[in-house]
Amino acid sequence: MLDLQDDCRRRRTPSPNVIMRRLHLVVSAVLIALGAAPVHGAAPGSVSGSVRDSAGVAQMGAVVELLRPDLTVVASVYTDSAGHFSIAHVLPGVYAVKAMNTSFLPSLRENVRVRANTVVDLTLSTLYEVMQWLPSEPRRVDAQSDDWKWTLRSAANRPLLRWLEDGPLVVVSDGSGAAPRLKARLMATGQEGSFGESGERYSASVEETPSNSRELLARVDFAPGTDGDMESMLGFRQDLGFAGSVQTVAAVAIHPEVEGSEYAGGGAGTGGLDEAAVRSWENLNLGDEITAEVGSTQIVARFAGHSPNTVAAALPFASVGWRDGDSTFHYRMTTVTQGAGDQGPGDADETQAQTWLPRVAMRNGELVVERGLHQEIGWERQTDNGGVAVMVFANNTGNPVLEGMGHFAAGAATIGAGSNSVLFDSSSGMLRVAGPNFSSAGVTATMVRRLPGGDLIRVSYANGDALAAPAGLGQHPGSVNPGSLNPGSLDEVVAGVHPRHAQMYALSLSGTLEGTGTRWRASYRWQPEDTVTSVAPYSADSVAPYLNLHLCQPIHMRHEGQSGFEALLDLRNLLAEGYRPYVLSDGSVVVFAQDQRGIQGGLAFTF
Repeated sequence: MLDLQDDCRRRRTPSPNVIMRRLHLVVSAVLIALGAAPVHGAAPGSVSGSVRDSAGVAQMGAVVELLRPDLTVVASVYTDSAGHFSIAHVLPGVYAVKAMNTSFLPSLRENVRVRANTVVDLTLSTLYEVMQWLPSEPRRVDAQSDDWKWTLRSAANRPLLRWLEDGPLVVVSDGSGAAPRLKARLMATGQEGSFGESGERYSASVEETPSNSRELLARVDFAPGTDGDMESMLGFRQDLGFAGSVQTVAAVAIHPEVEGSEYAGGGAGTGGLDEAAVRSWENLNLGDEITAEVGSTQIVARFAGHSPNTVAAALPFASVGWRDGDSTFHYRMTTVTQGAGDQGPGDADETQAQTWLPRVAMRNGELVVERGLHQEIGWERQTDNGGVAVMVFANNTGNPVLEGMGHFAAGAATIGAGSNSVLFDSSSGMLRVAGPNFSSAGVTATMVRRLPGGDLIRVSYANGDALAAPAGLGQHPGSVNPGSLNPGSLDEVVAGVHPRHAQMYALSLSGTLEGTGTRWRASYRWQPEDTVTSVAPYSADSVAPYLNLHLCQPIHMRHEGQSGFEALLDLRNLLAEGYRPYVLSDGSVVVFAQDQRGIQGGLAFTF
């Protein structure tokens, strides 16, 4: 019996190896539990931050919840009048923070590691805004917006829409920012009717958006078969969070075929126009209601030959706005006309160097820069389905650029006898001269509406002064209008240009065709045909003059939707309206217009 009891005792006593294995399992389980749950007994921390909508407006009375990894609620608070919240006495660990408010989708920030003082800022979005952002990757073929229209937006806060395990539809962000994104695009186009850009052209651009909210865009554009016709631009943006952003764009254009002197057709002319500009500005958020922008454009232009003629200018601009819900009141001052990046979202291509280069012309044999002083006070209201804006302005414009097309008569070697105020592009036949300085005051109004199918409609109106050209010959050289001008030189034509009060009406439509994925934009801007400059040259939402059409047709896309071929077509002033033709004494013909009829078409490959 004693031996049997000793044998049972020996069997119930674990060996040292078994004891160590069991102890190891227990310790591992404890460590796993401690890592997955808040650390009890550690010094408590806090979670604070702010809740805003996608426009940056603080959300008062929003519910903010602190959640455990299993989405159970730890604490719940409300935001104050400035959109701020604070949750104190939080044990260190990994949590999720959720914000909710009326008329918005809930927003969830996961994997928030709470230590001493943790700051979490959340953005609430409407369902409409989320549908405009989705999908982030891959990009849909029939997406409303063109990713290559550089909008200087940050990809670090792009949302992802999904269902939570507890049911609600939320906008989720892990807080680490989007993965680095690098895109490249090659494009071959042919175009005519553009100053310094006609003929065949090739361009290559690269866009990079790293995860630290910095964006970079570079583009090189050149014309084959020339002596160096080239344009390039480099853009950089640093997102400062709710404080704003800092942006810089540098652009260079080399046009060896642009000549400027008395003999624009050759001979003693000075050939080759070089331009360079650096535009830097900063967007600031001063509190929750005030926004500001301040910056400057530095420009240098010169002829590439031995001419000492060089022009340099600093063109500052600034604006300040006060937000009150959906409405914004603003004051804006600028010295840069719309030719340098101030065009509206419908027409400006911010990847092109010409968008950022102020326009230059000739006056008395010297290069001059189009510039002025523009001041405006305005009000605008924006909602998910559209908006309306009204502003009053006063401006002084110096060296306004008059653009035309010149046709030399047989045997003629100059554009107008004795004229020394011409920039002439021999490849396109386009020319530029500086008109008389003038002042203007007026009103502009714009209404934007998103239609049920997703198409966008924009209606604009403006009144103010514009330069008007005197009556010239009719569309055909044989038809002469009563009282028409029969000038001896181009200088006489420019001397007859004068400012007068006029009105402008514009209509723009844009959208995407279902099924084919064709992105399209059509616009028409009317003002009196004798006017050769815009009624509102500093307007930030203007469209190109007269009838215009833009088409972008996807040809082949990978199944992920990330790359493929596209066919591009741009038609400007399709009906050739607003022409003011003149026959000079040497038989040459000069035709002035707000915008010459032009066409651009080609293929683009994005990868």
